[in-house]
Amino acid sequence: MADNYDLVVIGAGPGGYVAAIRAAQLGMKVACVEKRAALGGTCLNVGCIPSKALLNASHKFEEAGHQLAEFGIEVGKPKLDVKKLMQAKTGIVTGLTDGIGFLFKKHKIDWIQGEGSIPAAGKVEVKPSGGGNKQTLTCERILIATGSESTPLAGVEVDEKKIVTSTGALELTKVPGHLVVIGAGVIGLELGSVWKRLGSKVTVVEFLDRIVPGTDSDTAKRFQRSLAKQGLEFKLSTKVTGAKAGKSGVKLTMEPVKGGQPEEMTADVVLLAIGRRPLTAGLGLDKLGVELDKRGFVVVDEDFETSVKGIFAIGDAIPGPMLAHKAEEDGVACAEIMAGQSGHVDYNLVPGIVYTWPELATVGKTEEQLKEAGVEYRKGVFPFTANSRARANLDTEGQIKILADAKTDRVLGAHILGPDAGTLIHEICMAMAFGGSAEDVARMCHGHPTLSEGVKEAALAVDGRPIHI
Repeated sequence: MADNYDLVVIGAGPGGYVAAIRAAQLGMKVACVEKRAALGGTCLNVGCIPSKALLNASHKFEEAGHQLAEFGIEVGKPKLDVKKLMQAKTGIVTGLTDGIGFLFKKHKIDWIQGEGSIPAAGKVEVKPSGGGNKQTLTCERILIATGSESTPLAGVEVDEKKIVTSTGALELTKVPGHLVVIGAGVIGLELGSVWKRLGSKVTVVEFLDRIVPGTDSDTAKRFQRSLAKQGLEFKLSTKVTGAKAGKSGVKLTMEPVKGGQPEEMTADVVLLAIGRRPLTAGLGLDKLGVELDKRGFVVVDEDFETSVKGIFAIGDAIPGPMLAHKAEEDGVACAEIMAGQSGHVDYNLVPGIVYTWPELATVGKTEEQLKEAGVEYRKGVFPFTANSRARANLDTEGQIKILADAKTDRVLGAHILGPDAGTLIHEICMAMAFGGSAEDVARMCHGHPTLSEGVKEAALAVDGRPIHI
């Protein structure tokens, strides 16, 4: 194995492994340092993929128990085998991580298992995961793609058994009687939905006065109402001051954000999901003089290069949406820039998706952002209750909202709450990427009957002329 490389990537998550593959495609000699025993990072091992597997399985469980009867299909009460469920989830993850290993071999990328650090520009020191002598790699460029970790909360000590992060919530061996979720963001709502469908009582405690911060306010309110109808309970504007695990469960202490009497709550399991923070500890960035911002993100220029020449960073380690697909785009763009090409990522076009039921998908600006910026806009809204495919599927929860510039009609954002929203949003992403208008979307022929027709109708509604409402 050669010790000298054109590029050494530290981290094999979505950003790191994609960057390594793209760099290899462009002719570079690449090594990827990863401390896990499997490739794919947090996303594939203990994040996006296993959570989506459980979301899909729990949705099928809910459907079998409650929804199939609406179509005249009687199956009786479904029985849950948590052990088998987790085995299926693990099988899905293993298949995907092994697939990345195959891609590394295909592109002749060296996977070096161990914990990487940067003693100097042009050098990566690797401490083998299984022990042994350290290995030093020399290279022209280093790419930091170490991702992120769960943000801690004072007074809440994680043990990954009773007080868990997403990692522990994906490995529970039985359905909690009462699950308390601290944080009403994407991770908390997705995993809360999983265990609610499987039989838990779920209480979501959020410091802010709303759920899914940063998304369109009106859509978020509709989303909360939908989740509440499914049985999730919400305690908003509430600060968790402590959580203590005991033999019988966990005792939480809370107080109103605006002041008031503290209160206590007991739970079988507590999920801490207040966000994520860059994972850069142990890299030696402080000694190198690599600049970090106040939140701990690595500061980079338009070429993803840090304050130290030859050291680059992408994904959750740098500012921008902390999403796997954003990290992938960063990785491709960074590798192409290194090769002298013109890589670029428009963070305004990175969709955000919550894979609950109904799904929530958003891209571009919210109404609040446009109002704050003084941008005149028009909006078109179309409910899924008026969509023929949604009605045929008995899946009519939610709506599609499109925001367009009042003068130019250029699409500025979209917010979809409903069935398959995570797929539907990409039509709007494409329109925005090419500077398309609501009229452009409205004039495109959409197949019938499809959920996509709702996007066309919302675009028509921007001009006040929807057909089916």
